[in-house]
Amino acid sequence: MTNADDRTPVQRLADFAVACRDVGLPDHVTNDVTGRVLDVLGNCLAGRAESLGPTDPDQAVLRAVTSWGGTPESGVIGSSERLPAPSAALINGTLAHALDFDDTHLPSVLHPSASVVPAALAVAEATGASGAQLLSAVAAGIEITNRLGMASYLVEARNSLFFEKGFHATSICGTLGSAAAAGLLYGLDADGIAWAMGIAASMGAGVIEANRTGGTVKRIHCGWAAHSGITAAVLAREGVTGPPTVLEGRFGFFQAYLDGQYDKGALLDDLGVRWELIRTVYKPYPSNHFTHPGIDCALALRSRGLDPDNIEWAELGVAAPTLRTIGEPREEKINPRTPYHAKFSGPFTVARALIGGGGLGLYLDDFTEKTFSDPQVLALASKVRTVADERATELFPNAFAAVLRVQTRDGQLLEQRVDSSRGGPEHPLSTADLLVKFRLNASRALPTVQVEALVDAVHGLSEGGAVTDVLALTRSDSLPAFSTT
Repeated sequence: MTNADDRTPVQRLADFAVACRDVGLPDHVTNDVTGRVLDVLGNCLAGRAESLGPTDPDQAVLRAVTSWGGTPESGVIGSSERLPAPSAALINGTLAHALDFDDTHLPSVLHPSASVVPAALAVAEATGASGAQLLSAVAAGIEITNRLGMASYLVEARNSLFFEKGFHATSICGTLGSAAAAGLLYGLDADGIAWAMGIAASMGAGVIEANRTGGTVKRIHCGWAAHSGITAAVLAREGVTGPPTVLEGRFGFFQAYLDGQYDKGALLDDLGVRWELIRTVYKPYPSNHFTHPGIDCALALRSRGLDPDNIEWAELGVAAPTLRTIGEPREEKINPRTPYHAKFSGPFTVARALIGGGGLGLYLDDFTEKTFSDPQVLALASKVRTVADERATELFPNAFAAVLRVQTRDGQLLEQRVDSSRGGPEHPLSTADLLVKFRLNASRALPTVQVEALVDAVHGLSEGGAVTDVLALTRSDSLPAFSTT
């Protein structure tokens, strides 16, 4: 029996992944990961329904991958298109992250499911894997992604070093997690999966300036991670090898991205016993997660009877590290360039929540061409200033907190504080909430009977349900074909 102490970190992660496949998952992990698959499918279907213009990223991605050609192996969610597995994962991962509605692991603040699930679905369909094999691969991939994210979390900085340096931890860590998931489904042994992750470490990429000042490239980050992860696994299957010290080595992953700073215990301790997967929280609102506590505050004040026309000024206090994402540059945040850019604005999301809101409180219809340029919303957003709040900073990133203070024209000073946003660790979404979210999302692309059949099919994966049946149920007859020009 191999001594774990003789195995390098990437080899220990690979051993863990193989155990997920060959030994199986605890029941509570199986139940959790089933929900992750359902959430991603719903987000993809809504993304497919929302992104119909020829310049939308998913349309651009599909044109690109179609031009590459190749053997059709895997389906595109919401479409009858079939593509090579890496290409299908690229488009589906783009759809999964396109609306910024995907889940978030805390405190690493990355979105693991939007890359790992599309990668695993594509390879599972291509290889004819069972539903149980799919779930094991997803669980392993998300756990590895989250563990890599936690290794980068600096307690003293209360933030991920990836983000401090401008990297998108989601797409970088998600590439390695996707490689592990794909490797499992291709039947690789522990050495092969370690090689796949070692290869993937040369492929993970992503910078997050688009969060601040716009641009659509961030919307493909999860798709590229899924695509790259599958590519790395295929190369490992064909004999390409990765360095055994790819993570901790002198010129390895942690040195290259994090200047050699990482938490080995967070990466490896209690692997397979303490699941970081379970700490991944769902989003109730389709916007950057840093905006959620402010939305909660605004919705609470609105429920207390606050009239937005009676607001003289408002102050949104949030964790200091989040200001650069949702508060700066101020002119960009009070006058967002696009509906997607508006999702990264504290002032806009607060204003929109004070004026309207659908779904579970704020929904996709609050981020449209019409609403993001609504003069009433923009006028109110201009009255919202964003500042650092000491308590929110203290709680970050274990929870997303905020305080909203409003001065009314008739002389009242109102205040609402939340210490953990809805959907967060202290206020997780219920099973019923998650089904509401899924049904709202999926119904934008599918008829009700198909939505309900898809719910049943996903829940049946662990009991012998077929991955091909799940993907077949995502095909939409009501949406126009993807743009080819």
